[in-house]
Amino acid sequence: MTGERIDYAPYQEVGEQFPQISPQDFVTAVQLVDTDGQIFSGAEAVFRALAQVPGKGQGLWFYRHVPGFAPVSRGVYRFVAGHRRGLSTVTRWLWGNHLEPSTYDVSRRLFLRLLGVIYLIAFASLAVQIIGLVGKNGIMPIAEYLPRVHEALGVEAYRSFPTLCWYDASDVFLQFLCWGGVGLASLLVLGITPVPVLIALWVFYLSLTVAGGVFLRFQWDILLLEVGFLAIFYAPFSWRLGSPRAAPPSGMVRWLEKWLLFRLMLLSGVVKLTAGDDSWWDLTALNFHYETQPLPTWSAWYAHQLPTWFQKTSVGLMFAAELAVPFLLFGPRRIRHAACAVIIGFMALIGATGNYNFFNLLTVALCIPLLDDAFLRRFIPTRFREWIAKPHPRVRRRVVRGLLVAALALYMIPVGAYLGYVSSFQKATRVEWADRILSYTSPFHVVNSYGLFRVMTKSRPEIVIEGSNDGKTWLEYEFPWKPGDLKRRPEFVEPHQPRLDWQMWFAALSRYERNPWFGGLMRRLLEGSPPVLALLETNPFPDAPPRYVRAILYDYHFTSSESWRETGAWWRREKLRMYFPPMSLSGR
Repeated sequence: MTGERIDYAPYQEVGEQFPQISPQDFVTAVQLVDTDGQIFSGAEAVFRALAQVPGKGQGLWFYRHVPGFAPVSRGVYRFVAGHRRGLSTVTRWLWGNHLEPSTYDVSRRLFLRLLGVIYLIAFASLAVQIIGLVGKNGIMPIAEYLPRVHEALGVEAYRSFPTLCWYDASDVFLQFLCWGGVGLASLLVLGITPVPVLIALWVFYLSLTVAGGVFLRFQWDILLLEVGFLAIFYAPFSWRLGSPRAAPPSGMVRWLEKWLLFRLMLLSGVVKLTAGDDSWWDLTALNFHYETQPLPTWSAWYAHQLPTWFQKTSVGLMFAAELAVPFLLFGPRRIRHAACAVIIGFMALIGATGNYNFFNLLTVALCIPLLDDAFLRRFIPTRFREWIAKPHPRVRRRVVRGLLVAALALYMIPVGAYLGYVSSFQKATRVEWADRILSYTSPFHVVNSYGLFRVMTKSRPEIVIEGSNDGKTWLEYEFPWKPGDLKRRPEFVEPHQPRLDWQMWFAALSRYERNPWFGGLMRRLLEGSPPVLALLETNPFPDAPPRYVRAILYDYHFTSSESWRETGAWWRREKLRMYFPPMSLSGR
């Protein structure tokens, strides 16, 4: 850490040059000889040595000015000096043999390029759906919605709904935002002008998130915006991501990324225990999860067949990963790496049994800034190691650091406001000052609260939409990914997110009156809207749209192993009730 600022030598070689220091003093403590001949020993010598490093002088200040700090420091130093062998073993176990200051240049490059891949996936996935969802002839046209918002809120609408679609809400502009995002993400993957590209990516995705309304109100969308916003400050101010003149990665931003990962994992566990759902407390939640999750996979069918004891054990391990492991992220180097390994493994298991688009990959990406270059070099070919090890000049960015310090309290709010004011396991009171601050920042999604699967869904109501020309013979519309045909195997679709399929899952959990978009979907089916029909797997009325449409609610369940072998059906279903009564363009 001190580099060339201090010379180091064993006392056996240079002790004779300093007769004023006794051999016993050399044996018991490190000795620091200043350029003016002053001699400092033990803890004070360590703090004075560290004070030679820019930004590391806090310890010496505390040693000089804080009552009690100096004697405690000397006592700790004497204890360590007297137990060097044992504590060295502990040090190697916690930090490893790599004791040099950690660098994160390779880590930053890997993180930003992986973020570019995630942005590319998100934009490309949305590009093939956006017109059918919120285009001119889509389910919820944004061009019709924004004028109503402006009429209701006036100028405040621009802050409450920050989107470039205020400038243009046409189908062409929506496609420009999506495919423009794909192009920008490709530049980030290539490492070209990372900061301007990251700013544009964040603005484009924020615009689409606002324009997408209910179809983009998912936690991974706001998580991508928060990660993308932090990445703007983490990226180097250079034309190339790998430029040798790039400034070192910001330690403060890396800490904020760690804090974000901590919040994401911890709150996901906390909300499960505070929601009042008994299935989390008695560890039976996974008995329901695999078949009731939004878009199950064929692997989820197999996982559903596992015995109850295995499911309960899995829930217990999940709570350990969400409630205990996040605290290890703040531990020593090897503990931190182990915590990242657990989180990455946890995300892999989630991705192996469910379709959660880019969420798992984005959570894995948040682990990358916590892995230093010395660890990542193990996976880098030897011919690239010399290039990776090139030193980078220090560039101070005082303005950026000032902004980050000001934002630090803001990033503390989601956990502080929740954990700090929990009155019981059933209820968390709101904090007025936190609400006021978040009310101004929430439209931009730069800091958010998280918590997946707060309440476990214990049944699977499924909506089946039907059309008819005579009101007697009804034909089913088939969706590409959500359950429908009982013999169709549940498939993997991640990292793509079929947003209409996802929204159908939410709609089935409540009445259609609470889902205004559902009426829009039914109307577009009666009109035969091509962009909306493109979101479906099959159209039973290829020549002309039906005269009537309706929706039936069914109760779906996975079949048993025996039933699957006999019938080949992955699902069984039972009709519950009419969800949406027959409708025609002339009325019901």
